[in-house]
Amino acid sequence: MKNIPKDPLNIIMAGVGGQGNVMASRVLANMLSLKGYKVTIGETFGMSQRGGSVMSHLRVSETSAWSPQIPKGRADILIALEPIEAVRVMRSYGNSGVKVLVNTRAIHPVGVIAGDSEYPSLEKIEAALKDLTPHVWMLDATEEATKLGNPILSNIIMIGAVSGLNLLPVGMPEFKSVIRDFFPEKLLEVNRRAFEIGKEKVTSA
Repeated sequence: MKNIPKDPLNIIMAGVGGQGNVMASRVLANMLSLKGYKVTIGETFGMSQRGGSVMSHLRVSETSAWSPQIPKGRADILIALEPIEAVRVMRSYGNSGVKVLVNTRAIHPVGVIAGDSEYPSLEKIEAALKDLTPHVWMLDATEEATKLGNPILSNIIMIGAVSGLNLLPVGMPEFKSVIRDFFPEKLLEVNRRAFEIGKEKVTSA
């Protein structure tokens, strides 16, 4: 497999509480570690309750460990499990070269539910992202995960999508090896299927 395109490679996984952001970032980090890369993880949390912003920084290197915090404007890959979180992260860490994968299913914050604020349309969110970088992929991973029986599988679908776009030198062999440490035997097959669906969705688009 190819090497990482730059060193360190800066990956951000962003979402809201309850989407499995932290677990997914650790699955991805372990996949990269299995290939021999040194991975440093830093995590930031918004409101501690379900629905608050959650962001994981992964810094991947062939040779050394780096500080866990990615410098502003220096993200290389953004995996957003929720669309408005993609915009939020891009405002601080984005640049014209960053590759952005977005799960298009919105999770409305309390202010929107209460009618105090308005959630922008998906079209506006996509346009805002493409004003910052041309490298944007939109995928309704939650819909596909729901078909598998559990919406939280959207996080694994998004990891599969990253693999399908060949943005990282890891794939199904590493995923199969790593998930045994995260899931019981009875859940391995559905997680493997979720990963494969993510790959299929971006390669057939």
